[in-house]
Amino acid sequence: MDGHGDLAVDAFVTHRNLLFTVAYELLGSAADAEDVLQETWLRWADADLAAVRDQRAYLVRITTRLALNRLRAVGRRRESYVGSWLPEPLLTAPDVADDVELAESVSMAMLLVLETLAPTERAVFVLREVFDLAYDEIAEAVDKSPAAVRQIAHRARAHVAARRPRGRVSPAESRRVLEAFQAALETGDVQGLLDVLAPDVVLLGDGGGIRPAVLRPVAGADKVARLLSATHLRVATMALHPAQVNGHPALILRLDGALDTVLTLRIDDGLVSGVYAVRNPEKLSHLRRETALRR
Repeated sequence: MDGHGDLAVDAFVTHRNLLFTVAYELLGSAADAEDVLQETWLRWADADLAAVRDQRAYLVRITTRLALNRLRAVGRRRESYVGSWLPEPLLTAPDVADDVELAESVSMAMLLVLETLAPTERAVFVLREVFDLAYDEIAEAVDKSPAAVRQIAHRARAHVAARRPRGRVSPAESRRVLEAFQAALETGDVQGLLDVLAPDVVLLGDGGGIRPAVLRPVAGADKVARLLSATHLRVATMALHPAQVNGHPALILRLDGALDTVLTLRIDDGLVSGVYAVRNPEKLSHLRRETALRR
């Protein structure tokens, strides 16, 4: 490999985890984020490196543009998705949880909030609030003026603020709630589940039309508790294992030793307000190894 190639590889490797995180936060899909990174590399390998003043900003700009194009395309596919579409869960290293803002931004609850934004709003919010890019850098990435980006950022912040979890939950609180939830689920204890579920809890399931899952949201503590306890009664070979998923404590459910479901929780005021069950096998491949996320 020539000198240009060596420099290109070194820069790409240096920023790869950051670029993956940008793409993943925009797409909610590790598979799509990996595809975007491949396209980013092809563009980067052909770039005139001597003319690039800031390699990080340049790479983020390429990744953002490619991710936006893909987001608009997959958005149309998701309209015909069977049942609820949930983000692809990632097994994450402990250092992701240590970065509180990063962990919050990649949580399943926040990714679902980001799904309610228009593509450009999502990109502006992520680049500004998570990665702290300057408005003029974001403007280049989304092909808008800095003034327009400021307006979009203001609108996106208000939208997210109205829908995000009501407060940050400490790791200790998350573990406490998860342990109580797991104990009740393992024994089919309806009252134990009711004790940890918020009255307005919502359960979403994602089987992608491949695996059985609830096709519509299930709302209300009584309905959710009875549905979850019935799962215990039907499945005698179920085993639940705690894990760090998207920077937060979660449960991995195995049947006869095989990976079956990932359960992540949204916690508000010490109670579970959201239960997200991903069963689509196409979304579970990144749970076999840790994924490095960076800001």
